[in-house]
Amino acid sequence: MSVLEAFDITKTYQEGREVTPVLHGVSMHLQAGEIVTLEGPSGSGKTTLLQILGCILSPSGGRLHLHQKPVEKDLAAVRRRHIGFVFQQYNLFPSLTARENVQYAINLKGVKGPEAKHEAEGLLDAVGLSDRANYLPRDLSGGQKQRVAIARSMACKPAVLLADEPTANLDSAVGTSILHLFRDLAKRENRALLIVTHDPIVRTIADRVLQIHDGRLRP
Repeated sequence: MSVLEAFDITKTYQEGREVTPVLHGVSMHLQAGEIVTLEGPSGSGKTTLLQILGCILSPSGGRLHLHQKPVEKDLAAVRRRHIGFVFQQYNLFPSLTARENVQYAINLKGVKGPEAKHEAEGLLDAVGLSDRANYLPRDLSGGQKQRVAIARSMACKPAVLLADEPTANLDSAVGTSILHLFRDLAKRENRALLIVTHDPIVRTIADRVLQIHDGRLRP
């Protein structure tokens, strides 16, 4: 069953009289437990598409369905409840420990105090970082930071997990371990996973590979 569906998505930016089209009628779907990679050159529209699928940006045209229901206008609420994001630059709060970074995301869904702390520790344990819960980001390796970011992305128990170049700043061995973690999360917990990437090794865990060029998906 499709968890997330995009129908004829377009995106244009306008500055004065100048109109710049970025996406041209993109339609696609993600299924529960499925791993999909989205590949394309710089400027192809892949990050814009990822942000629309993740309810960060609104499309200029087209429709987005989540669990076969149209996504409403409150994109932030949809994002908080259903979608997890993992970014290339980790985006951790430097003054918060690994546990506190995860706990912050848990607080956003309304869970506070000891319950949030316990849940954060459970998520860190799931990504193999229970022994680094009290470390600040500056004291973590790149792979460990990415694991914290993945744990944080799981705070809302998302149906859809989106990752933007998650292995770009990691060496090949660490990147491979992160991919195995992604694969396990998608398959074990039946989550849809979309990875935007330039890294060909990501294909090794993919069920489908999508190519985007000049704002259009290729078969």
